[in-house]
Amino acid sequence: MTRKFKIPNIPPTTSKSIRFPNDIIDAVEAAIRGRDCTFSAFVVEAVRVALENLEEEDED
Repeated sequence: MTRKFKIPNIPPTTSKSIRFPNDIIDAVEAAIRGRDCTFSAFVVEAVRVALENLEEEDED
């Protein structure tokens, strides 16, 4: 079965300025080196996972 192409929705975004310790920046950049991932995408996913973890802890 052939899937139909759907134009993806890009969620609205807001720019936020965050200060990171240099060692964290270095570690993230090393983790994403050679991968199809931006620093921002990595941080957004990390925050999503952290929020899910907090939600699960609250349910326990």
